[in-house]
Amino acid sequence: MAQISRLFFLRHLRSEASRHVVLARHGQKVLSARGASFWFLPMTASIAEVPVDDRELTVLFKGVTRDFQTLTAQGVVGWRVTDPERLAERLDFSIDLTTGAWLTQPLEQVGALINELAQQVANAWVGEVELAVALVDGVVELRQRIGEALSTDEGIAGLGIDLTSVRITSVRPDAEVERALQTPARERIQREADKATFERRAHAVEQLAGRS
Repeated sequence: MAQISRLFFLRHLRSEASRHVVLARHGQKVLSARGASFWFLPMTASIAEVPVDDRELTVLFKGVTRDFQTLTAQGVVGWRVTDPERLAERLDFSIDLTTGAWLTQPLEQVGALINELAQQVANAWVGEVELAVALVDGVVELRQRIGEALSTDEGIAGLGIDLTSVRITSVRPDAEVERALQTPARERIQREADKATFERRAHAVEQLAGRS
């Protein structure tokens, strides 16, 4: 957030190196720079501050597979602003000239756009496959498909935003289905454990019999 100090009727703004500032006077742009520091008159100025560092957005979405099973996927999308002036024109990054805080929630708007597109892509693929396929291939498929969609979407590119990464951290069914899927594995592990215990005991008995 920009730091704003006061001296009589003047104000001074100092922004971080990871922020791009656009200053306008009487509606005309007079300065556009990263990490800017300047004096201004609040009566005639309007200022937008756009973050240009790497950002990460957690995405969470649900879909229904072809065999009517609900699936939940979670991931992280990395993005950054490549054209801060364009983004400031499309979304409101104006700041309060006293506090330096944004007047709206522009990053939430960006996040909503990214999340909505990711949700659409995820739903389209999940709806075409059965649960078993989604659980096996979901991490790779969703990462590739969401990454491609975000990289080529004209709406995202038109904002001056660039995708940096997509990570899918989990693809899981409903809790009840997950427990049902885990039951055979637990039973198999228990059988193997019981077998190993029986073999150890049998071996111990054989050793005792041999000594006697």
